[in-house]
Amino acid sequence: MKQKYTLEQKLMKRKMKKPNCIYGILGRVWKILFFKKYRVKVIFHQDFRKEKGPYILISNHASRLDYMYTGLPLLPNRYNFVAGYNEFFRSHLKGVFHIAQVIPKKNFTADIYTIKQIKRILEQKGKIMIFPEGMSSISGSNQPVAIGTGKFIKHCQVPVYYAVIKGGYLTSPKYNLDERLGYVEVVFDQLFTINEIEKLTPEEIEQKVNEAIYHDDYAWNPQEQHHYKTKGEIAKHLETLLYWCPKCHQEYGMIGEKNKIYCKYCGNGAIIDDTYTMHPFDEHCVIPQTQTQWFDMQRQNVKKEIQEKDFCLTEEVELGVLPQYQYLKHQKTSEIVGTGRITFTKEGLTYEGTKEGKPYQFHINTAELPTYGMCTDVSRFYTFYHGEFVEFYPKHQTVEKWFLVTEEMHRLNGGKWQDIQK
Repeated sequence: MKQKYTLEQKLMKRKMKKPNCIYGILGRVWKILFFKKYRVKVIFHQDFRKEKGPYILISNHASRLDYMYTGLPLLPNRYNFVAGYNEFFRSHLKGVFHIAQVIPKKNFTADIYTIKQIKRILEQKGKIMIFPEGMSSISGSNQPVAIGTGKFIKHCQVPVYYAVIKGGYLTSPKYNLDERLGYVEVVFDQLFTINEIEKLTPEEIEQKVNEAIYHDDYAWNPQEQHHYKTKGEIAKHLETLLYWCPKCHQEYGMIGEKNKIYCKYCGNGAIIDDTYTMHPFDEHCVIPQTQTQWFDMQRQNVKKEIQEKDFCLTEEVELGVLPQYQYLKHQKTSEIVGTGRITFTKEGLTYEGTKEGKPYQFHINTAELPTYGMCTDVSRFYTFYHGEFVEFYPKHQTVEKWFLVTEEMHRLNGGKWQDIQK
């Protein structure tokens, strides 16, 4: 009897190749449809499109549309993009990922398969496209690049170019999946020559990468004043990201609806115009200048909170895993197979509950858990336990606090994934 391979086994058996001509044909069609629609402007500080040899292109990860913003301006060049491993189990991405020869990566964990396939493409004189943050921006600005980025670049020994996407987050913010047409600018340049890579330590490489690709859309647009079409719902679901009131300091009392965000406890709030500028209701309201600043204030609160001796964060969740044989449909990101409770303390993350009708539990310490992945919006999050994908669907809107607590506890306990020094 012929062996029936699981989706994971099929994926791991693949040997990646450079994309064929279909990539170029589709790319040209998408460029015609996409660039005018999103008003994309491209700037080359150094034009490397005629570079013959292998190289790596890196970029900030502003939104789920970044493969368009970075790949289409560089046609006829074809790139092997690196994407989240779990995305390969979603039916609507199956075809395009195969055509583009996209390389899977288990985010925020070591993945030997990914390194081997990247080396394979570079040996074919191919070109690799990577978003080293590992996940599209949650807040509108960058997180530090993933642990090991410097070692990876040092190991590959090829030139490195980079892109900075400006306005990308504002077209599709993490808290709302609705399309928001406006303006996007993409700037390309060179970051490292091979000689420069040889002279730098992995730590120095990571620092320079973080500096080169850093961008904050909420700091950028007040000067640029680009307008985005939000259909009068620019604040819809914003409370999933900005969950804390800067005035009364209550958590989970913010409400985002239409063009307003306000606190149900004290009435503090603001109207948000279509440039994403926040205008306080009156002189008594306490509203940060930008959403990034609001987000950072929440992080500072968490830093203080986790210092408490008996700190504990807990939440009821549904547990999701990746399917074995059938691709996920209807934009799903996992199959729900259990229920339980997640708890986070100074020791790390613990899940206790069920999986496929049986008792199931696991623990991940803070050193091994710098952050989580977020597949779509701020409604659920995932990680890997012993290489296996697990996704949590919280009962309450607490996702963003789970990110902040996990990241800052990792750093407090001396983890390698420290914050960007700006």
